[in-house]
Amino acid sequence: MTGHPGRPSWDEARAIAAVAGSALPRERVALDAAIGRRLAVDLVTPIDLPHFASAAMDGWLVAGDGPWRLVDSDPGRGQAAPIVTGALVAADAFAVLRSESGEVAGGMLRSTVAGEPRPGHHIRHPGTEALTGERLIAAGALLNPAHVALAAATGADDLLVAAVPSVALVFTGDEVVTSGVPGPGRVRDSFAVQLPALIGMLGGRVTGTARVPDRLEDTVAALRDADAALIVTTGGTGTSSADHLRDALRALGARLLVDGVAMRPGGPTRIAELPDGRLVAALPGNPLAAMVSAITLVEPLLAGLAGRPPAPTHPAGDAEVEGRAGTTVLVPYSEVDGRPVVARWRGAAMLRGLAAATGILIVPPNSPAQSLPLPWHTNER
Repeated sequence: MTGHPGRPSWDEARAIAAVAGSALPRERVALDAAIGRRLAVDLVTPIDLPHFASAAMDGWLVAGDGPWRLVDSDPGRGQAAPIVTGALVAADAFAVLRSESGEVAGGMLRSTVAGEPRPGHHIRHPGTEALTGERLIAAGALLNPAHVALAAATGADDLLVAAVPSVALVFTGDEVVTSGVPGPGRVRDSFAVQLPALIGMLGGRVTGTARVPDRLEDTVAALRDADAALIVTTGGTGTSSADHLRDALRALGARLLVDGVAMRPGGPTRIAELPDGRLVAALPGNPLAAMVSAITLVEPLLAGLAGRPPAPTHPAGDAEVEGRAGTTVLVPYSEVDGRPVVARWRGAAMLRGLAAATGILIVPPNSPAQSLPLPWHTNER
């Protein structure tokens, strides 16, 4: 099978998607809301960490060699005072004797462990973790709980993070049922149950959904009224009497950036820009075709809106699937003994192969195969 004349290659479509939209404004959010967000600028500590000398153990702050006479505070040479973990000590303090290594009798403290304490023992000195001006977290990092705890230690109350693009979902299809076993001529909705989570894994946030019948006016209204930076539609991308996506985009004055892609499955995928700047990713109605299109083409749209590069592809080694003249083949695969093994179930309407896969194999017509990990098998997206 040859490719469709005039359709961009998968690589070209992906490159177009990555620059289709301008980066959305960054946001400043409280630390507890920053987990899972992407840091927009380097986190540089304005203070030493720790920023003062402190006890690392409960016990006694001792001065000089023992035994030590107990005092309430500020021990001089030959003296010791009780201290708790984290308490401030003088920068030139001698040592802390931990509580399990000492005993008190007759107002005197003695060490019960030979060699304890050494000078500086169990004292946290300033700057041992980081010095003022040191970069602690690089811009672009996907923030985790440890990151925000570290930011709090520097005195930060909030962080500047990249935007999470808003996404509106528009589902089309008169034949779709939303629950139970579908009857003859009907199909079960496989998009509403997974696309919101998938969009989240790809870096977006679903803010609205609409389900429309196969009528042009309803499709136009759904696209017109969707309030999001990116609108993702399913179905209606073909040329039959029930497919109205392309006509709806034309009616709204949209500019088609990608009018189909020379790839299989997912060839009818379209990317458009509405006059007000909102982007549209129109996915095919077949489940596997829609999902591989979302993972490989919606992801770079979201990346561009968030101001980051798309997820990188990786060399795939010896692929067990042949390319097609003029067409990039995309198939679910798993890695076995270091080799990509393609799924048996890889028809455009089949999900069984993708459910068991770890990545998508990208086989161009005249280039070595590449791969993308599935977003639920990586922590990078």
